[in-house]
Amino acid sequence: MISFYRKYYKTIFDIALLILTVYLFMYIFSLLYRIATPIFFSFVIYMIIEPLAKFLHRRGLKKSIASGISTILFILVILGAITGLGAIFTTQILHLKDKFPEYTAVMEREIIQRSEALQNYLGPLPIQDLIEQAKEYSTVITGKITQFVTGFLTGTFTALTSVSTFLINFAIGIILAYFLSIEIESWKRMAEEKTPKTFKKAFHFLRENVLKGIVTYIKAQAKLITLTFIVVFISLLLLDVKNAFSIALLSAVFDVLPLLGVSTLFIPWIIYLFIVGQTTLGIWLSVLLAVVITTRQILEPKITGDSLGVSAFTMLAFIIISLSLFGVAGLILSPILIILIKALYEQGYLKRWIRMPAEEYEQDPGASR
Repeated sequence: MISFYRKYYKTIFDIALLILTVYLFMYIFSLLYRIATPIFFSFVIYMIIEPLAKFLHRRGLKKSIASGISTILFILVILGAITGLGAIFTTQILHLKDKFPEYTAVMEREIIQRSEALQNYLGPLPIQDLIEQAKEYSTVITGKITQFVTGFLTGTFTALTSVSTFLINFAIGIILAYFLSIEIESWKRMAEEKTPKTFKKAFHFLRENVLKGIVTYIKAQAKLITLTFIVVFISLLLLDVKNAFSIALLSAVFDVLPLLGVSTLFIPWIIYLFIVGQTTLGIWLSVLLAVVITTRQILEPKITGDSLGVSAFTMLAFIIISLSLFGVAGLILSPILIILIKALYEQGYLKRWIRMPAEEYEQDPGASR
């Protein structure tokens, strides 16, 4: 063990220093996010309104007027989406929450009836005790499922309705985005004149290796999520499933999750349908799930390409850890950091920063690049 530490103490120190740097960076970002949430919102809103503002400005409108028109259109679209889609979604979420105990009661009754039928068929065999235990566990399991799903739906509804702080931050973000759109050229000139060369080089590296990849990835995922929503929504309407809009929207949300996807929602639902005897709908939903998964597997490589190049497991694990440690700020920053680390590795920076024992390799790992 001592020989191991003697050989690798520099490597351990370098890796620990890198982890500490990442942790401090995320901690500072999470602190700034809590203090200045509207400013972060303003950057996102600015990226949305600026293309139209630029287009109108090139057509001869004064930049302040062009930015104002773009901002007003953005507000109208957001208000329309919140008023229309939000109302439908929250209403259907409430309906699902109220109906779910009834659904689980039906499933519990079916499990008990089938257990009793199996018990009568087998007669007084040793397996009878197992069947009795299965009936008891079914009550406990369905109760837990009811509690979890009802809590999830209630939390979703609460998040959609208790948005006073979010609306205030969002409104301030819109105002800041408008002024940023007007003043962006002066900010760019100031940054060009006052920023040290080292920071310019770092920003150029981030823009070329990280930001472009993330923007491309977000656009690609938005296309795939929209496709998932449309396919699921139209299919559920054709199958005459109630609350089709909310289920399709939840499917699109789950589709964002690496590794999990829409299966998180559909597999438990399909199992439930087979248990309660709705076999036809269960088969059609199985077909729909297969179509959605297959379509995504075919289109995802073509749409996303190599915009990230990070495995789904690595991304999901890093997101979970970041979310646990830093909350929403960690969720926002984790994809950026993991892509940055990947870019640093590919560009050879990590090989230069982390000292490895030369005798462990035929060629010095830091000699390349």
